[in-house]
Amino acid sequence: MKAESEVVKQCAVMFVNPVRDRTPHPEEMRGMGFLVHEITDWPTDPAAVRDYHVVVVRVKDIETAPMLAARIRAKPHFGRRLLIALVPASTAQPDRRAAEASGFDEVLNDGCDTRHLTTRIVRGLRTRSELRCVLPPPERRSSAA
Repeated sequence: MKAESEVVKQCAVMFVNPVRDRTPHPEEMRGMGFLVHEITDWPTDPAAVRDYHVVVVRVKDIETAPMLAARIRAKPHFGRRLLIALVPASTAQPDRRAAEASGFDEVLNDGCDTRHLTTRIVRGLRTRSELRCVLPPPERRSSAA
C-alpha cells in the first residue's frame, strides 16, 4: 500500500480570470483530463494553493504583470508551482520577457489554442518532480457502427 505522499494526483489547475471574459480554456482543459477550478480573485485561504499543480492567470494589464508574478510567487505555500500568464496577443515582446523574468514560467496569448497551453503545462510539470501528477486516459468514443 502506498503512503499518502507517494500517491500521484490528477493534474489540478487554478485558473485565475479577473478579466471575467469567457474563455474556452478551462472547459477544454477539463475535457483533456485536468481538474480546473476557475476563480476571479485569489483565494483568501493561503493554503488553498496547495491543491493545485499549476496556476494560470489572465493578465488584465501587462504593465502590472512583473509585480503580479512576484507577489504570487511570494504567497505562502506557492513554492515552485507552475505559473502561466495569458496576455493579449498585442503584448510586446519586451513586456512578455519582463513578466517571465519576474516569475511567470510562460507568457502566452490569451487566445492561443488550448492544446498549446496544455503542452506548455505538461512540459513545465515534467521539470518539477515535486509536482508529479497524472492525466486520466481520454474517454473512448464509440464508433457509430
